[in-house]
Amino acid sequence: MELHDIKEHLQNHFSDGLVVIVGSGLSCGEGIPGMGDLAKHLIDEVPKSIQGDDEEPWSEVASLLENGEDLESVLLKVKLSESLEVSVLDATHAFILFHEAKVIKEVVSEGRTLKFSRLLDHLLKPNSGLPVITTNYDRLIEIATEAKGFAVNNLSTGKYFGSFEPRESRFSMCRNIRRKGKLAHLEYTDFVTVLKPHGSVDWFLVNDEPMFSSIIHDARKLMITPGVNKFRGGYDRPFDTHREIANKEIDKASRYLIIGYGFNDEHLQVHLEQQLNNGKPAVILTHSISDNTREYIANRENIWTIVSRKDDPGFKLIIGKKEFEFNDLNIWDLGIFVEEVLE
Repeated sequence: MELHDIKEHLQNHFSDGLVVIVGSGLSCGEGIPGMGDLAKHLIDEVPKSIQGDDEEPWSEVASLLENGEDLESVLLKVKLSESLEVSVLDATHAFILFHEAKVIKEVVSEGRTLKFSRLLDHLLKPNSGLPVITTNYDRLIEIATEAKGFAVNNLSTGKYFGSFEPRESRFSMCRNIRRKGKLAHLEYTDFVTVLKPHGSVDWFLVNDEPMFSSIIHDARKLMITPGVNKFRGGYDRPFDTHREIANKEIDKASRYLIIGYGFNDEHLQVHLEQQLNNGKPAVILTHSISDNTREYIANRENIWTIVSRKDDPGFKLIIGKKEFEFNDLNIWDLGIFVEEVLE
């Protein structure tokens, strides 16, 4: 397959009905460390805030992590008490905020343009909003969107002490009302609907109510950490609302752009895989893929996977059981993809 034909196919993929799904790979590419670094941070920080009955299970967690097991597998093995979960949440929250702040500073003070900002120029923005589904806790998508001059619908109202109101949040995107005869036509600004089924660093529980806030720090954090509580917490507000709307968007989409997502989330997997099994086209951009993902895509030619060549420059294109390799063009990276394919 010729590179020209690949680029033409990828360009044509950016049409009506596109849903974007973003995993941790994009945040890692922007400077927020991944699960391995988070595990090291938790080993150092969690012991500072625990005592008594929590010390033994955390010692088991730390030992498994130090022996090289990944964070999600370990937290599935070891049941954490509620107080220990809070300690893990607090340490995770602080870790993300610290690294997110570095990226924000570079955007605000040093003129840095995030990769997702560059992508937005090439995505159609329907009147109903461009749906972007992310399992990330950070706000880089929101920042990249607003830095580009587009609005963000995060299903909430307010900035400082906001509540989760999907209907009101959507109507806040309305910029004008035009009358056509007796009918009123709502005109919306270009906006991105960011759906976060795992929560966000600006979600909190205040007086037993979920809140969105850019200034609160000391309340209970609403983030679903890897492990057992990932499945339990996903059915509470506002996680359930974000998950349900995300699944609806996945079901009605005509195509998918999947960036740095590892196909390891039970909350989204059922709907996404069902649609891919039905033949809907997808483009995956990722640095690397797991054995499970490779096995899944091997039987589906509707999925084009663009992945790095590990230690060599260039990319590998996987379509079903066929693989094509190209040197010196790292289009698995979103920034280079935009530059080389879309611009």
